[in-house]
Amino acid sequence: MADHDLERPALTGQAEDYLKAIYELERNGAAAGTNDIAARLGIAPASVTGMVQRLARLGLATTERYRGARLTDAGRAAALQLIRRHRIIESYLVQRLGFTADDVHDEAERLEHAASDELIERMAAAIGNPTEDPHGTPIPASQGQSK
Repeated sequence: MADHDLERPALTGQAEDYLKAIYELERNGAAAGTNDIAARLGIAPASVTGMVQRLARLGLATTERYRGARLTDAGRAAALQLIRRHRIIESYLVQRLGFTADDVHDEAERLEHAASDELIERMAAAIGNPTEDPHGTPIPASQGQSK
């Protein structure tokens, strides 16, 4: 296991999906509301509270009463790493395995939770360290920073 694998807290795939959802929702400047998180993940709003509280206990999110959740700096970095993983996988699937851009999202969703950091970085290197995914969306830097 590479040293950078140890930097990320051990999270379930579900918790990782929450981080990504909160990141995307709070990009407009407002906290990510419970109903918005639930709608984005296709789950019941009642399910959201417990996971957001868990992310807060892990230091990855904060909650604002009647407003929703916000990622901490650590949570934002983790979300950006997950988004990077997803977009690198999509890029690899298109460039090396012949998938179409329309067919890679669901496959990348499954793989992003299982692939090691080392595998992701090797995949990125194998396809020339792309800066955009097959949809033209920027790929965050490997240090969990947006570009």
